[in-house]
Amino acid sequence: MKRFAIFGASGFGREVLPLVRQQLQAEADPCDVVFVDDNPPAAEQNGHRVMTYGEWLTMPATSRHITLAIANSVVREKLAAQCEADGVEFVHTQASNTVVLDEVEMGPGAILCPFVSLTSNIRIGKQFHANIYSYVAHDCVIGDFVTFAPGVHCNGNVVVEDHAYIGTGAILKQGQPGAPLVIGRGAVVGMGAVVTKSVAPGDTVIGNPAKPMLARAK
Repeated sequence: MKRFAIFGASGFGREVLPLVRQQLQAEADPCDVVFVDDNPPAAEQNGHRVMTYGEWLTMPATSRHITLAIANSVVREKLAAQCEADGVEFVHTQASNTVVLDEVEMGPGAILCPFVSLTSNIRIGKQFHANIYSYVAHDCVIGDFVTFAPGVHCNGNVVVEDHAYIGTGAILKQGQPGAPLVIGRGAVVGMGAVVTKSVAPGDTVIGNPAKPMLARAK
């Protein structure tokens, strides 16, 4: 039997579950879906078992497949490395109403929630999370372990580096060919922020127009 798991039994994991179930309807072979959580909140969530990762690995399987529904990108990276070491394959999880147009390259393990749109000529790294109603426009480059909260507007010619977190409803202004707007590695863009200038690695920006949080507090 193929074994499928969603790592994370909290709110986001429960939102991802119906997407995984829908995709598995096309599977010809028997398969099983469980939640994996190293601190199980209950024995069952939304009608599916919850077990630790170690318990899941002991179950007989012809193959193992997992989607990492963990918002914290650093934890997500560690889990991805562990899964790779254990020979677990990553599920590309995508809602049926997601829009993906031309020349979109995407690394393994992406989660594309309902109403997400990816337009044209986009490169996306591994373990990307795009929550509901987010979009990525033309000529954008998204790094590894990037998280988009609901309703992110990522306009054209934007570079989002590894481990960046873009908050709910944030707007990233369109860059220019050869001069993209850059969200640096590990940067955090606050909820509802309107980003008109590049953000340095590790910075947290808030407001309209977005400014570093410490500078705004002065």
